[in-house]
Amino acid sequence: MRVMTAGLWELLLEGAWVTVQLTLFSAALAAAVAFTAGVARTSRLWIVRFLSGVYVEVFRGTSALVLMFWLFFVLPPFLGWQLVPMWAATLALGLSYGAYGAEIVRGAIAAVPAAQREAGVALSFTPWQRMRLITLPQAVPGMLPPFNNLLIELLKGTALVSIMGVGDIAFGAQLVRLATGESTEVYSIVLAMYFVLAFVLTRGMRLLERRAKAGIGQGPQKKVSDPAVHEPAGPAAASLSGTAASAPSAGGAAAAPSTGSVTGGAP
Repeated sequence: MRVMTAGLWELLLEGAWVTVQLTLFSAALAAAVAFTAGVARTSRLWIVRFLSGVYVEVFRGTSALVLMFWLFFVLPPFLGWQLVPMWAATLALGLSYGAYGAEIVRGAIAAVPAAQREAGVALSFTPWQRMRLITLPQAVPGMLPPFNNLLIELLKGTALVSIMGVGDIAFGAQLVRLATGESTEVYSIVLAMYFVLAFVLTRGMRLLERRAKAGIGQGPQKKVSDPAVHEPAGPAAASLSGTAASAPSAGGAAAAPSTGSVTGGAP
């Protein structure tokens, strides 16, 4: 059994960087595919809806790992060139998770009130203008929470690429485990690294969600105090204070003649 040396730590850190790259590239592809297929699922043209529906059902119903193998081993003879394992993994993850994201986009678009789209029709907006200016700005804040969950699942799904020899965290952990003979320490460290990455991604997505909601006026409302329950300030307060102060003086002035009269009338 060996201790964790600097070189072994470097293997894990390099694997973490590969995992981050793979997650970001796959997420970018998945987002582009999800928006394209999700919007296509709401099209008025049946052929567009049909083709996007076929894509969603096929890629949701296939294994991401098998798709990686297919892209890496089966597709190259038809293309005439070999895909790099990193890009085969990116394509497989992006297409697989993009199919799930397409349903998120479709559901968020359907949740926008029909009156909003009817207002766009009344303003003579084209379908693209209605989608870009009215529907999507209201639908995006509703997409971000489920997209956050999907992004975390994508991060964890990148561990599959270690089977293809891509040097991600899981691949580096296997090499370190073979070198040290220690499983508990190595995989505990790897679990912590995945947690940190997931935590950072979650915070970033929540920040995007707050900004998206603020962009359409759905941010947290500030508490506005009711001025009726507070004492008036400024000249009004001074006027009221002056009136209150003069009230006893007026009473005293009225009482003084009465006292004088009684005194003067005494024998």
